[in-house]
Amino acid sequence: MVSSEWVEAEVRKAVPEATIEVVDLHGSGDHFHVRVISSTFDGVRPLQRQKTVLAVMKQHIPHPVHALDLKCMTPAQAEVAGDTAFDPHGGGQGVHIRRINKIKKE
Repeated sequence: MVSSEWVEAEVRKAVPEATIEVVDLHGSGDHFHVRVISSTFDGVRPLQRQKTVLAVMKQHIPHPVHALDLKCMTPAQAEVAGDTAFDPHGGGQGVHIRRINKIKKE
């Protein structure tokens, strides 16, 4: 089991200047919603943004991190993005839930 702060520190290795928001979806320390907001993502395709973060996180999947809902966006995109997180195991087939207990850091 890992903490939201640990996940944030690992993601920060990939995108040091980002605003990072981590939510432990089940309180179990292994299912996380992570929003990474950075101006360095301007002009970068969504999959390439995620690959930057996954290059650091892949060594931690599936243990200790089992599920990672990763949203990488520019500040402009974050301004208009919805206030939900995707829980891949919610309701058996996945479900969008409101982001709760969010941690914001710059």
